[in-house]
Amino acid sequence: MKTGKVKFFNEQKGFGFIVEDDSKQEIFVHHSGLVDKIRENDMVSYEVTEGRKGPNAVNVRRTQ
Repeated sequence: MKTGKVKFFNEQKGFGFIVEDDSKQEIFVHHSGLVDKIRENDMVSYEVTEGRKGPNAVNVRRTQ
């Protein structure tokens, strides 16, 4: 599992971005990949899968 911080998440649109702790890369997250409800600045753990437009975070869980 990777870890990171939620940079942005729009509940109405159902998507956002997580900044990975190690690489500082931004990973797209869609509401369908969430296990827990997330908000901006939450610390999360997640897995990465390849989506249509690049890497997507899935199985996203809050860690704090």
